[in-house]
Amino acid sequence: MAWTLDSAVERHKEAPYTFYIPSDEVLDRLQAGDLVKLIFMAEETLDNGCEAERMWVKIVERDASDFRGELVNHPVYLNSLQYGDMIRFNAVHICSTQLEDPHAKEMDDYYNYKVIVSKDVLEREQFNFMMKDEPNNEHDTGWTFFSGYEDDDYNADSTNFQVVSLGVVLNMDDSIIPYLDAEPPSAYERDVESGKFVFVEDYDWDAYYSES
Repeated sequence: MAWTLDSAVERHKEAPYTFYIPSDEVLDRLQAGDLVKLIFMAEETLDNGCEAERMWVKIVERDASDFRGELVNHPVYLNSLQYGDMIRFNAVHICSTQLEDPHAKEMDDYYNYKVIVSKDVLEREQFNFMMKDEPNNEHDTGWTFFSGYEDDDYNADSTNFQVVSLGVVLNMDDSIIPYLDAEPPSAYERDVESGKFVFVEDYDWDAYYSES
């Protein structure tokens, strides 16, 4: 099956808080003998329903941002590739390395810290109201996000909500980063004209806690 290399840089641009790529510091350190992971895209959907295989390649030589390396995985689905094949690639194709990355902790935090979102937020890929309650555990941020289109019946059904990584909502709108450390209870609503979030001073927390 024919394949192409996917751009990890482009994937990161689409989802900067959930799709990790090595920092420039790490990429600059790569040399012959190091292992890097590449995304091999199939021209057709693979037997497992996916579109790609991620596999390790050992760098053989480097010329600026261009590399040549040896495939050190046995492909499971891409039968046009074999262990030991020589692969030419660029730094933009590298989605992981085995070198320690001092910037990786930021991505870990975006993944490990959790928020609650309504499924309507995920469907619309936008949120217009957010509220922070006391966290339940060390990885719970206490934040819940709403699209603003949910009605009372929708909100009363817990199956309409799910826990996701903080990075998921930051991919939608990272302008909320300055508010993330707000003390609970706090509520913010997007201003229609400016598009910015503003603090809701008169939010009825007594009613909220009585319904919880």
